[in-house]
Amino acid sequence: MIVWINGAFGGGKSHTAYELVRRTDRTVLVDPELIGYGLQRSLPASQRVDFQDMAAWRSGVVEVLDRVECSDAYEAVVVPMTLVEPAYIEEIHGGLRSLGHDLRHIALVASPGVVRRRLRMRVAGIVSRETWAMRQVDRCLAALSAMDTYRVDNDNTGLDGVVEEIATHTGLRLTRPALSPWRAQLRRLRVAATVIR
Repeated sequence: MIVWINGAFGGGKSHTAYELVRRTDRTVLVDPELIGYGLQRSLPASQRVDFQDMAAWRSGVVEVLDRVECSDAYEAVVVPMTLVEPAYIEEIHGGLRSLGHDLRHIALVASPGVVRRRLRMRVAGIVSRETWAMRQVDRCLAALSAMDTYRVDNDNTGLDGVVEEIATHTGLRLTRPALSPWRAQLRRLRVAATVIR
């Protein structure tokens, strides 16, 4: 099974995905951003575009997820990735489903104010990326609200509640408890440091 966690930039996808993997057995996280950044950085700076607009990224995501999911080493592959262009969703999700994969698409839904606050709280030093992400908030939230997918409230539900709802929806069994508040905060900082590009 592939559990695709969608949401606006700053919407909590990475923290949710990392915690879902931590609390379950035989799950793995695959981050399509790494594929995108590799492709993007292969181009001269003047030719860099949003990597989602590159056909190589979209086909590469399908190939990587197909390889990982077909290995039978994992019960689920967890994918935190904003994906809102309908044609790209069809190409990637449709491509994976046509290969026989059970893809569960989940959208984390939060209000624009909450998403913007989260983006402002991110670590300094990545200002240009966060400025770009801030400009995408309305576009992403509008697209997510129009999607026919399972939605999880990420405004009023804490991380543990979000993870538990996703686990229930997908049938994944949580085998580890939630962290204590201070350990959860340390983990958040560790995940934040991991996903800074």
